[in-house]
Amino acid sequence: MKLYLAPLLLLFTFNATAAELTGRIFVTNERSNTVSVISSSTLDVEATIDIGERPRGIGLSPDGSELYVAVSEENKIKVVDPSSLKILREFDAGSDPETFAVHPNGNIYISNEDDAKASVFNPKTGEQVAAIQVGLEPEGVAISPDGKRVIVTSESTNMLHVIKAPENIIESNILVGSRPRAATFTQAGNIAYATAEISGEVVKVDVDSGKILKIGSTGDSKSKPKDVVLSKDESTIYVAGGRANKVVVMDADTLEIIKGIPVGKRVWGLAISKDGKRIFTTDGVSGTVSVIDTEQNEVIKTINVGEFPWGVIIND
Repeated sequence: MKLYLAPLLLLFTFNATAAELTGRIFVTNERSNTVSVISSSTLDVEATIDIGERPRGIGLSPDGSELYVAVSEENKIKVVDPSSLKILREFDAGSDPETFAVHPNGNIYISNEDDAKASVFNPKTGEQVAAIQVGLEPEGVAISPDGKRVIVTSESTNMLHVIKAPENIIESNILVGSRPRAATFTQAGNIAYATAEISGEVVKVDVDSGKILKIGSTGDSKSKPKDVVLSKDESTIYVAGGRANKVVVMDADTLEIIKGIPVGKRVWGLAISKDGKRIFTTDGVSGTVSVIDTEQNEVIKTINVGEFPWGVIIND
């Protein structure tokens, strides 16, 4: 592992409490095989971690003390200390682990694209807890805040698979637009939003009934929507517009477009800060992260990272 640390990192005490308070933004760089570490106070890259071949999905343990990175070409999840930035351990995570989400109980739900399944792992032991057959090319994974439901999107089957947790039983399969990529839940967990890349849509779903409530267009023929996040007050959703090179701001109730925010080329990943004031985007082709002020819905800074940044998470 190559690790480049700015001098200020020496100020951190390396324990779980410090890890929870780092406030750092972590970005996977798919072609650089690295993770960029951004300071939330300066919005500058303060370190780069050499992580392995083709890192994409990224997440944090519920207490913020461990960072998980899906290293797709190695079929592994690597575990990093968010304070010292050292790799602690790794474990096999099935074929081509791409996207995952962390359950409140600490387990990781992973989409294994090649095997048409979602795998559940205990990241402390590396043990596989369950395997759930889903549609072809599973991609996005989202978990409700209360942990009672998991959504896995299957790109080629064009479905959202709603899974009851921790029983890991499929409750419903919801047919949506072409090539669904990502999903997110409301805080109450009864409503979810998902993107459909090829049809250029966002769907709003009643998770209890398994019914689609609304479908909204991202309004641009070049748009290939990928990630989606919900504002803190749940009045607005932010959608990564892919080839449209913008983040589409939509009314969470009506799915009408409020604004398009220009960012870097091929925007993929999104992460929103806990206070809801900032959104960080991964702009794949540009090799940048755009920082959006959600009060103004404008980019306030662009940060150069590695090649093809893909996933982003905030340790706040």
